[in-house]
Amino acid sequence: MSIFKLRPAFKDYIWGGTRLRDEYGKKCDFDKVAESWELSCHKDGESVIDGGRFDGMTLASFIEEQGRGVLGTDCEKFDNFPILIKLIDAKDNLSVQVHPDNDYALRVEGEYGKTEMWYVVECDEGATLLYGFKHNISKDEFAQRIADNTLLEVTNAVPVKKGDVFFIQSGTLHAIGKGILIAEIQQNSNTTYRIYDYGRVGKDGKPRQLHVEKAKDVTSLAPAKAYPETPTEQRDGYTSKLLSSCDYFTTYLVDVSGDNAAFEADEKSFNSILVLEGELKIIGGEDTITAKKGDSVFVTAGNGQYAVNGKGRFILTRV
Repeated sequence: MSIFKLRPAFKDYIWGGTRLRDEYGKKCDFDKVAESWELSCHKDGESVIDGGRFDGMTLASFIEEQGRGVLGTDCEKFDNFPILIKLIDAKDNLSVQVHPDNDYALRVEGEYGKTEMWYVVECDEGATLLYGFKHNISKDEFAQRIADNTLLEVTNAVPVKKGDVFFIQSGTLHAIGKGILIAEIQQNSNTTYRIYDYGRVGKDGKPRQLHVEKAKDVTSLAPAKAYPETPTEQRDGYTSKLLSSCDYFTTYLVDVSGDNAAFEADEKSFNSILVLEGELKIIGGEDTITAKKGDSVFVTAGNGQYAVNGKGRFILTRV
């Protein structure tokens, strides 16, 4: 078995909505389904194989049993599974936050830092997110604005539309705004430093914890660097657009419109397919997987060529 669907882990953070359950078919009993961790070997929420011989096994256990060769040679440089892929439904604003780089995170938190990419899957009209600062500020100003609750006066609010892409290097201040559903491809880390949280309280009725001193250590006090726009390339039976490429992941937006669009999971990397629209059949060897909007499919490295049939849109991720 080299191609299989995954069942995600779920998070019910206070800012979440219900679209992942209502519109994306996620089977979850939470009142709020803020996040589904679609491809995850992280201890805070592991994805599970759905169907076939390994049904019910966590992806991490599958990799341990089958050997790290199923991840590909490009993963050999990482001690742990390198990435985490999520769908995030922000019914309300997320906290203003920042993630540390590897050096700081490994030293202080005992896990990798986090560089990530956002793809706007859907959004309400007029939705915005925060992405870096309007201009350079000093550490003293940053500290003062956090203390007197004027930080949002200098952060960069960006109007968004469906299909927008944001590459968020570690150290970049950011926040998903309300009314946005995104696909997030990130380093395999759950370290987040909250800087500002709109005065909200958690389920215990107390203000949610902020991490101001750590944020002061790691935040880049400058405008964010936008990832360069890339062209859409026409292939046989599909189009492909590079969304981002970095040391940890390479992602493409793929639109399939017929039968036998050919892809390859070579010896270098596994393939992750996150379906955003439509319904697809993914065929490789003896494996045939039907995947619809919201489904996540894992193709092991070395699987070779496989076909994607049908009409739909997905994000393809490699390491």
